[in-house]
Amino acid sequence: MDPIADHSTKGILQADAGKSKFKLSRYEPAAELKLYIQHYWVSEWDLRGQEPYRQAVLSHPNVNLVFEPGNTRVYGIWEKTSTQVLQDQGRVIAIKFNPAGFYPIWKSPLSTLTNRSIVLREAFGEDALSLEDEVLGTQDVAGQVGRIDRFFLERLPERDDNVGLLNEMVAVLVAEPEILRVEQLAARYGKSARTLQRLFDRYIGVSPKGVIQRYRLHEVAEKIEKGEVVDWLKLSLDMGYYDQAHFIKAFKSILGKSPEEYMRAVQNAGLG
Repeated sequence: MDPIADHSTKGILQADAGKSKFKLSRYEPAAELKLYIQHYWVSEWDLRGQEPYRQAVLSHPNVNLVFEPGNTRVYGIWEKTSTQVLQDQGRVIAIKFNPAGFYPIWKSPLSTLTNRSIVLREAFGEDALSLEDEVLGTQDVAGQVGRIDRFFLERLPERDDNVGLLNEMVAVLVAEPEILRVEQLAARYGKSARTLQRLFDRYIGVSPKGVIQRYRLHEVAEKIEKGEVVDWLKLSLDMGYYDQAHFIKAFKSILGKSPEEYMRAVQNAGLG
């Protein structure tokens, strides 16, 4: 099975350093599942004889199901950065659901999963235990993907037009960085900001404002990591903040460092 040609590293902070520590590959789900599942991903590393590596991530607004020996879990959206510690030798295979793709399968508001994770059995019942055993019982990607495909094909939810609509909305926010306010997105689709708030809470797990902010911060982090000269005042205003101080506060609250501190960390890592 060949991986798909998707090499995006947005959301993987200081990704260039990570490339020397782990390999990331992505694979397509069955056609019938593409409304719900964005792709499968496999991460592999061999750090034997090296110090553990800590990879910081500002996740996309997507639920992930990660199959890992002794720790298979469904992860909701983390509103701040999270850190994955890689050590020794390892491999995980995971499902990245579409932004609104997990709700019709799980049938509970996604906001109840934000900033936390649950074990596989809690999400899918006892039937999921055999899925975990079979997926982790082989290193063959085609066999793993095929088994996961079958599990979800047997559980295809009833049609829900909101799933495609919300997936499209998030895709628009990625493609059009000039959208900085919820009202702009609401007007595009002829809905009220309050309706979007309710839909995002149920289907995605974070507010539409939170999704907009997350993608704009992905772009800022990428600029810093590329060593681009940044006019912080202009950038703050371009991103819809009242002033530079509000932008810096938002950046630090989510990434844990001010823009200047983050820039220094990148430079110290030899990336800037």
